Amino acid sequence: MASGAKVDAQARDLWWFRRNVPCLEACPVKTDAGRYVQLIAEGRFAEAYRVARSPNPIASICGHACGAPCEDACRRGKLDAPVTIRALKRFVNEQFGPESLSHTTLSAVLAGDMGGGSTTPGHGEFLHGARRDQAVAVIGAGPAGLACAHDLGLLGYKVTVFEAQPHPGGMLRYGIPTYRLPREVIDKQVEEIEALGVEFRYQTPLRPGFGIEEILRLGHQAVFIAVGASRGRQLQLEGGDADGVINAIDYLFNINRGYRLGIGRRVVVVGGGLVAIDAARTAMRAMLPGLAAIPPDEEAAVEAGTMRVALDAAREAARRGALEVVVVSLESEREMPAMRSAQGREELEAAREEGVSLMPGWGPRRVRVENGRVSGLELVRCVRTYDEAGRFRPQFDDNQRKTVEAETIILAVGQAPDLSFLTPADGLEVTPAGTLRIDPLTLATSRPGVFAGGDAAFPPGLLITAAGQGKLAARSIHAYLRGKPLGEPRMHVQVEELPTDTYTMAPRYEQIARDIPVVPLDRRSGITEIELRYPEAEARAQGQRCLYCHIHPIYDGTKCILCNRCVDICPEHCLHFVLEGDLNDAAVLEGRSAAGQTSSVFLYDEEICIRCGLCAIRCPTAAITMERFRFEERQE
Repeated sequence: MASGAKVDAQARDLWWFRRNVPCLEACPVKTDAGRYVQLIAEGRFAEAYRVARSPNPIASICGHACGAPCEDACRRGKLDAPVTIRALKRFVNEQFGPESLSHTTLSAVLAGDMGGGSTTPGHGEFLHGARRDQAVAVIGAGPAGLACAHDLGLLGYKVTVFEAQPHPGGMLRYGIPTYRLPREVIDKQVEEIEALGVEFRYQTPLRPGFGIEEILRLGHQAVFIAVGASRGRQLQLEGGDADGVINAIDYLFNINRGYRLGIGRRVVVVGGGLVAIDAARTAMRAMLPGLAAIPPDEEAAVEAGTMRVALDAAREAARRGALEVVVVSLESEREMPAMRSAQGREELEAAREEGVSLMPGWGPRRVRVENGRVSGLELVRCVRTYDEAGRFRPQFDDNQRKTVEAETIILAVGQAPDLSFLTPADGLEVTPAGTLRIDPLTLATSRPGVFAGGDAAFPPGLLITAAGQGKLAARSIHAYLRGKPLGEPRMHVQVEELPTDTYTMAPRYEQIARDIPVVPLDRRSGITEIELRYPEAEARAQGQRCLYCHIHPIYDGTKCILCNRCVDICPEHCLHFVLEGDLNDAAVLEGRSAAGQTSSVFLYDEEICIRCGLCAIRCPTAAITMERFRFEERQE
């Protein structure tokens, strides 16, 4: 430290210890992901499932298809690659979740030990069999609607979910490809919600004549609107109305409902997000025999041997370039929306492996049409996507153009909710963006008793974000029906001192590489799920990659003899002693020393600490102990 220089430091409170677990802080439903990862590493799988499931009504679904903001926040990712949090969730779900043979009941989950970061209200009321007379309607069985119905069911309300489609899941079922999210997982998750007394009414869309006003007249005291973003946005392109130009949402919706679309052998997907990647990978599969090439009336006649030969031939054709799927995006590859999350980066890499080509930095200019059908897409070079303020304002170089041949163009440039069911009698305000106007703190709309969340009220986001909004809506509805304001969750903390003589991290934990088992490329076909479940040993090894952000060296100045052994042995140089006069912030020292006395201050940099525990092990007076913090948020 240079002479006269001051050191920045900050005193820590309990909320800091919570915020310092980045995976927990990043999760919209506040799942303590680090805790269940650590339990998996220790072989305590049933406890890990309780932690993963308690706050998350759609934990089984998330084990397959969550956008995993926890992984993007994971501190291990700053060193090499994030912990495989989502895949580890799937590992315990498939042992104890509704999709498993040994399904753990909700009552057993919610009665488990603290440690789930739960914000699900009313656990105690549910476990004691509380029932309520009020009825609540949920519009839409997507992630927001399922989460809201789940938590209201726990609270004992009479919940009815109105769903326009013949099956639950919303865009989980009709937007996410089966190779990423098996439909039986959705069905098992919904069966768990039905067991709470929630009623589902399928093929019951809202429309003029049967809208919010009519739902309220049926005796529902509150309504939650979670209709999702089921309408794709259009691009105003010359030739954009030609046969062969389709919207990604419509394409995925039809494929996931079992319809077969003739898309030809050259496909261009316009867009840079996960929907674009899903559409591209689905299109590559749709070109293979077994999906689009076999007419429905001949399907039963195809024998296993014939199918195997056909698939081999299709793969060989793909290798020879006969099948082409190209993703065109305005953004550079680094700026593509899919690159903003760990899941998106892995999906992008998988798409490349499967033969999908990328053309970043190009924008569509005109659709080429021959005989009324698409023949290609003219592109212009995009030299800049965002302006200095970070706003989306693409700039093009008209001197750089090219044309990509195509028989089908799939547009994946955004989605919007379908609110065509609204009438003036409903009394609901709509924003210029085409979403319902809400109070973001409570999700209340302009009409008392009506709430909205998910893509109906916010820009399209992650499914776990929508689930978090569904949980917030349940809390808000519960408060509204009781005539009380929405209270803030209270944080409960448990602190456990770990025995120094046995404290250790896994051997070579810093050298274990991130790995998720997948089906080999030459065996991928059709709707078969690509990602595989971990074997037990691999799951534990991946859990051992966790840096244990819940654990900290805690310092007791009354026992310290200033021998400096902790500082000397620290491999990351994250511990220091300084004189109080060398600190910038005098408030850090408030109440710590009498006037006129000189004291030393123990500084700890948690960002670079690897929780090795050597400081506590080396300390001769036990002035440093390794302590684990566990957190739970409860709605009182």
